[in-house]
Amino acid sequence: MHLLKTTTPSDKDLNRKKSTVYTRTGDKGTSSLYNGERRPKNDSIFHALGDIDELNSSIGIAHHYCKKARNGLEDRLISIQCKLIELSSNIATPRITSHENKLSYTTFDPTNVDTLESWIDELDAQLPPLKHFILPSGGESAIFLHQCRSICRRAERATVGLAENEKANPAVQRYLNRLSDFFFVAARYAAKSDGAIENYYEQRRKDKKSNLVTRELNESTSSSQNIL
Repeated sequence: MHLLKTTTPSDKDLNRKKSTVYTRTGDKGTSSLYNGERRPKNDSIFHALGDIDELNSSIGIAHHYCKKARNGLEDRLISIQCKLIELSSNIATPRITSHENKLSYTTFDPTNVDTLESWIDELDAQLPPLKHFILPSGGESAIFLHQCRSICRRAERATVGLAENEKANPAVQRYLNRLSDFFFVAARYAAKSDGAIENYYEQRRKDKKSNLVTRELNESTSSSQNIL
């Protein structure tokens, strides 16, 4: 029979500084906001922050594949990830209960929405007209950008109430609304850039069965119109 060997912590182990990754302060189901308030972890603010954090992680995956494909979207995705950190700081500092010095550090510039709109216009101008429901498709980059779009919609839904109750700046909700539009257009652009096939749904009719239709996005706009 083999006996388990027991070890005694050395002085070095006992004196080792605790990691700052865990604080133990949330073990009872609460967490702290930037203004110092402690709220239950199922508070609406933390739901929104969690959705945005999940979105940021998904953007990281999309960035990997966009960089791999060299489709030119990767720098914009990094910029968006940074904006989401600023957006989260705004949400984590309720506008109606926080001190002015905290509010000044966590403003969210409404012109960020304008930047997204300019990117959308630029990319959309290079795509064939949209006349059908697009299915998530079009290669690795496009698929993950579509996933970002879906998660972004959920994050937006989580922030609507916060904006209405003045817990977050209205620009936060507008940014997420426009961001989901950006991901949709970016996904289509990525599919075209990769020379991939985009799938779309053809509506069911009495005289025609529903069908899954594919379209080559790297074709010219005129030929794509003929396909549609």
